[in-house]
Amino acid sequence: MLTNYIRIAMQKATYDLLEDGTFYGEIPECQGVWGNAFTLEACRNELQDALEGWIILGLRLSHTIPIIDGIDLNFSKEVA
Repeated sequence: MLTNYIRIAMQKATYDLLEDGTFYGEIPECQGVWGNAFTLEACRNELQDALEGWIILGLRLSHTIPIIDGIDLNFSKEVA
C-alpha cells in the first residue's frame, strides 16, 4: 500500500525549470512536499525522499495524510 501511494503521488508531481537552471518539483496533493536540484532526475529523487519523510513524520504525529486515488494511509480508530 505504501509503495503504491508513493508511486501514484510521484506520478502526480509537477516540475518546472527555474531561471537559475535548476528543476523544482512538487506534489500538489501533499502540501509542503517539494524538491529542487540541477537535473530533473535528481529533482525527482529529492522529491521522493521528501515525500517519504513527510509520510513517516505525518503518520508519527497523527496528521491526516491526503487520500490519493483511493489509497488511504491514515489509521482509523475503531469505536468499541
